[in-house]
Amino acid sequence: MPRVHIRTYGCQMNERDSEQVSQMFVERGYTMTAQEAEADVILINTCSVRDQAEQKALGKMGMMNKFRAERPQLVTGFMGCMAQSRGSELITTSKVDLVVGTQKYHRVVEYVEQIIRGREQRQMDDERFSIVDTEEEQASQNAIRDHELKDRQASAFVSIMQGCNMKCTFCIVPYTRGGERGRPIADIVEEVRRLAARGVKEVTLLGQIVNLYGRHEFPMKDGKSPFVQLLEAVHEVDGIERIRFTSPHPIGYKADLINAFTCLPKLAEHVHLPMQSGSNAILKKMHRPYSAEKFEELVAKIRAARPGIAVTTDIIVGFPGETDEHYAETRALCDRLEFENAFIFRYSKRRGTPAAEMEDALQLPERVKEERNQDLLALINKHAQAKYVPLVGTNVEILCEGPSKTNASRLTGRTRTNKIVVFEGNPERHIGQIFDVHITEFQGFTLYGDPALTA
Repeated sequence: MPRVHIRTYGCQMNERDSEQVSQMFVERGYTMTAQEAEADVILINTCSVRDQAEQKALGKMGMMNKFRAERPQLVTGFMGCMAQSRGSELITTSKVDLVVGTQKYHRVVEYVEQIIRGREQRQMDDERFSIVDTEEEQASQNAIRDHELKDRQASAFVSIMQGCNMKCTFCIVPYTRGGERGRPIADIVEEVRRLAARGVKEVTLLGQIVNLYGRHEFPMKDGKSPFVQLLEAVHEVDGIERIRFTSPHPIGYKADLINAFTCLPKLAEHVHLPMQSGSNAILKKMHRPYSAEKFEELVAKIRAARPGIAVTTDIIVGFPGETDEHYAETRALCDRLEFENAFIFRYSKRRGTPAAEMEDALQLPERVKEERNQDLLALINKHAQAKYVPLVGTNVEILCEGPSKTNASRLTGRTRTNKIVVFEGNPERHIGQIFDVHITEFQGFTLYGDPALTA
């Protein structure tokens, strides 16, 4: 059977989608390969959140097409958000054979096989046989449910929903992923049980706005949202010791979810809470339905519910019309909130979004965006680094994930607050296990230490 290579750009949801597609190829007898040069099928799962991600994907596919000279039967294709938004134009511009949208991941293997059969039938014909499918498909969210686990893998992503209804003016996701669609709680819990039976100890629940899960499909019960009901059900699964979720929206943090951090000890002490801006004027232009004051109150409530919890965020600088005063408001709010970390993005136009259509006079020069990016990054880093100092000399609980990406002779894991820890350890003994590490130092955003005596 052919060998398949899948490259993924973008978020954890894209990673999870790629894993599902990989597993479906394996079930059909295909072999997955990390080597592009030996692959018979090359697929790129794309992201459209930023232009840079799209350009990387397009550039990479251009490089992949060079393999056609040696292997004329090579099948190439795009999946995901960029495939959804650009559709058939990619067949011409990137000379690929397959373009599959965000609701059609479960059909990728079928389409690849159709292309292979089509070529066999047209061996004497110069006409290319290609497939484009970006149509909506009912219940497509239920197709992302299978896992390709590595040996002793102890952490896994679980997709609980697809789509987004928020229509933030800077974001293309509602147009590429469609509206919110949640999977049944029972199906998700059964998937988590299967993972636990295979040794998984930590699950991360994924959704475009994960804490709004099921709000249009499933009823409230005892004053609890469908998402909190799901958290409680996953919490009861034996073998699962940590629960994370991403990416939430501030408006989804009602009293029941905040209270869950007090009542559900398996919820890890880390919340990624996208702020986007600290200026009310800019938040309004972004169609973010909260104020800077409400966001600040929300962070205080979360920290009160679970002392020691780490709060990270997303921020966009240089949004159309952002003045020096608006940016100063964002900077001041970040200074007060002292985030553990932040992903800071320079605003870039995304075709088809309302912000991209704002008049040219509101679009900021790249020089200004970069200055604000670097200034805010320095502030965030100052506060984040300060959170590492008191950890030196203490024991922290980690889940060991495997070899360090920067030094394969060492092992790495994450704390409950999602900090990376690197240490000397025994792979056979430590990978996939939860135990304490004594922290001896930190560099940048990495902690270093040694397994505690009981580990």
